[in-house]
Amino acid sequence: MNEHEKFMDEAIKLAIDGVIAGEGGPFGAIVVKDGKIVGRGNNHVTSTNDPTAHAEVMAIRDACKNLNTFQLNGCVLYTSCEPCPMCFGAIYWARLDKVYYSANRHMASYHGFDDSFIYDEVNLSFDHRRIPFIHVSPEKGVVPFREWDKKENKIKY
Repeated sequence: MNEHEKFMDEAIKLAIDGVIAGEGGPFGAIVVKDGKIVGRGNNHVTSTNDPTAHAEVMAIRDACKNLNTFQLNGCVLYTSCEPCPMCFGAIYWARLDKVYYSANRHMASYHGFDDSFIYDEVNLSFDHRRIPFIHVSPEKGVVPFREWDKKENKIKY
């Protein structure tokens, strides 16, 4: 068994263990740095009532806590399934180097986890989305950015 299969087996084991424990959907993920697992996660959406508690997000949070950083340069993610749009964004914000996945989004959809509507919504104009996005007080929304620009000891990301 090669290294990728070993790490993928761990991600899949987390997914299975989470299902058996009743923690959430059938998804598991790990973050690896320099050949060592630095973060683990499985889906906890239903057990925590947190729609953002996807396996990839949980693994990213765990790795960031363990490495004491908010960016995971030099790390790779192994996930039991192709990441959803939210996790896709989290992966890019975390600056992971690479993602390895097992099942794809079509397999997830077949089993009741269909994210295609989100991909479709992203491409729509605000006035055509299922959930309206309404622009309010843009002149006030710039104030936090001005404060950020003035801050001398900010940590850029």
